Amino acid sequence: MANCVLPQRAPVLIASHNVGKLEEIRELLDGIGQSVLSAVALGLKSPAETQTSFAGNALLKAQTASRETGLVALADDSGLCVDVLKDEPGIYTARWAREAGGWSAAHRAMNEKLQSMQAWEDTVTARLHCALALAWPDGRHAVATGAVTGNLTWPARGLHGGGFDAMFVPDGQDVTFAQMEPAQKALVDARAIAFQNLLSQINQNPISPTEQTASEEGRIAHV
Repeated sequence: MANCVLPQRAPVLIASHNVGKLEEIRELLDGIGQSVLSAVALGLKSPAETQTSFAGNALLKAQTASRETGLVALADDSGLCVDVLKDEPGIYTARWAREAGGWSAAHRAMNEKLQSMQAWEDTVTARLHCALALAWPDGRHAVATGAVTGNLTWPARGLHGGGFDAMFVPDGQDVTFAQMEPAQKALVDARAIAFQNLLSQINQNPISPTEQTASEEGRIAHV
């Protein structure tokens, strides 16, 4: 959104330790001319994700990072919901991968689970969800979500992206997200949708200079 101006004098903190997410979020913020810092660069630890929704976990991470640094912080929580698995792994997608031994192992584990259920005999429908939360040091926040529907495929295909991108074919496409070039994926993926929804919220609820405290002056400007 060209008319949504985030501050360039002070960076927005990306509260993520996931390299793939960092790059995608950095590119989204670069697209509106916003400078950034990462939680990795500042040596921040990730809080335990104790909430029961993508939005809740994203907000928890953003607020924690903002309190610890005094910066405006942007956090993501995302995952895969498979219809035949009753929306699992859902908010536990990253944990599911860690327990499997990494994303490649998680792909194999997903295939084996679906095979054991004979789910591959039909189309395996699924959704990729993403929530983005933006938190200010004074407690104000905005949260937006995005989702993309599609089908799972096996074997996994493609070298780009992360998570279950190599198994996910979005509706209307014949390649996985991992087979798409990043610029192509950015037009249709859940994180990009959530980001546009977040910017729309900021546009609809502008922050005037008089509402900003001295500690956050310049961190986020009015629209």
